[in-house]
Amino acid sequence: MEPDESINVLNAPLALCGTDPVTGFFRDGHCNTCAADQGSHTVCAVMTEEFLAFSKYVGNDLSTPRPEYGFAGLNPGDPWCLCAGRFMQAADEGCAPRVHLEATHKRALDVVPLDVLKAHAL
Repeated sequence: MEPDESINVLNAPLALCGTDPVTGFFRDGHCNTCAADQGSHTVCAVMTEEFLAFSKYVGNDLSTPRPEYGFAGLNPGDPWCLCAGRFMQAADEGCAPRVHLEATHKRALDVVPLDVLKAHAL
């Protein structure tokens, strides 16, 4: 799996999203993507209680630890590479988390308009 070019939504080099916990499709701390990334884990977002509750409600529990997968669970304030579609769904529902534009991969724009990302920018 070769990652796509590491360019953000502002057409600059992709910044680090987070390493505690380590995020990203490649678990390298960046919201890089490739053809195998079916969910497009490209939006660097800072978790909120509201978003974590929403994500759990729609079937993706990001807050419960899953030690069998080496996943400690996310907490408010944690940065995480979200699936672009889930971010858009949360934005439509009024509970999207804040976005780090410099760390959001340009492929997110295939799903989320730039003005929506900017409206939620840190």
